[in-house]
Amino acid sequence: MYQKFQATQLFTGTELSQDQLVLITTKDGTIEGIVGIEDAGEDIQSFDGILSPGFVNAHCHLELSHMKDMIPAHTGLQEFVKQIVSLRKVDEHVIEEAIVKAEDEMFANGIVAVGDISNTLDTLSQKEKNRLAYYTFVELYDLDPTRAQDKLNAGIENQKAFEEKNLRASLVPHAPYSVTNNLWELLSTHFGAHTISMHNQETPDENDFFKTKTGSFLGMYERTKVSLDFFEPTGLSSLQSVLPIFKNAAASILVHNSFTNADDIAVVKKQMPNSFWCLCPNANQYIEQTMPPIELLRTGGANIIVGTDSYASNWTLNILDELKTIQKHNAHIPLEEMLGWATINGALALQMNKSLGSFEQGKKPGVVLIEKIAGETNLANAVSRRLL
Repeated sequence: MYQKFQATQLFTGTELSQDQLVLITTKDGTIEGIVGIEDAGEDIQSFDGILSPGFVNAHCHLELSHMKDMIPAHTGLQEFVKQIVSLRKVDEHVIEEAIVKAEDEMFANGIVAVGDISNTLDTLSQKEKNRLAYYTFVELYDLDPTRAQDKLNAGIENQKAFEEKNLRASLVPHAPYSVTNNLWELLSTHFGAHTISMHNQETPDENDFFKTKTGSFLGMYERTKVSLDFFEPTGLSSLQSVLPIFKNAAASILVHNSFTNADDIAVVKKQMPNSFWCLCPNANQYIEQTMPPIELLRTGGANIIVGTDSYASNWTLNILDELKTIQKHNAHIPLEEMLGWATINGALALQMNKSLGSFEQGKKPGVVLIEKIAGETNLANAVSRRLL
């Protein structure tokens, strides 16, 4: 009737313990409880490593999985975005097969839930199999303010397609620089109780555009032949410029944040306390060779979560690989804290914490084993695999 798991260490979702603790689940993976080994009885499965709740991949682009190894690393954001656009048009069977393989990888390495950006319905057939829990962010963008209503209508149709399959979905902006004021106003009426995701401050040019209407983003508008007469610089960072509307979301996920500063973090914390800052360090390394300001986020009391971004901008879709990169650049951060980012924090951000994110009775969060940890905390050679 029960399954019993014991390892060198056990991470509950909030605490990392080296005590001789046994995790007990029902056959379907529902958490029954955590007891001392002396009270657990027989048939205990023992492992070397850390037992953890399943990982939450808070930011992914599953529909771009066919682009693996197609875009060279270190191109910079604008060149990267241009190549994404040109590589979208391939045979639908190629896209479908890549999506299946990408999900297989996430499933095997312990990811149980995904916050997934969707510009199309390419992922719908795979998501409705319910192997992983998905929160689909139907992403909208347009540089032409006259097309805002058409863009919104198309997004609503995609959102309905996901929701008709009982898949949670919300309409979200791509980024401050790619959503006009007209589209922002229309989008905001659909925030409701949803979590809203947004790419944020991936390049310094994004802030320059909003502060002084300068920098390389002017060229982006020129290439699309959209007049910038409608745009007036705000004198503020890109994030603070859109915050008056963005803060109306019930919860938010800010993604990448490579050029976020302490003032941005403080303003968001004050005006939008139910916000989560998503780290995708391997994508930052892949595109811009940068790292997000993790220490600023920590000292600013930010709620931190972790994502993989897409195969277009990453070598793997593995949350443990993201934690390795964070640890490589920030060796002082406790492993317990990072595991919390990857589990309970992610579940809270996706509003899935009633069932995922921690080993609490009645939840069904998945069980992951992290092996090959050096000195109990060094992840450099660690691997993860799903047990449940």
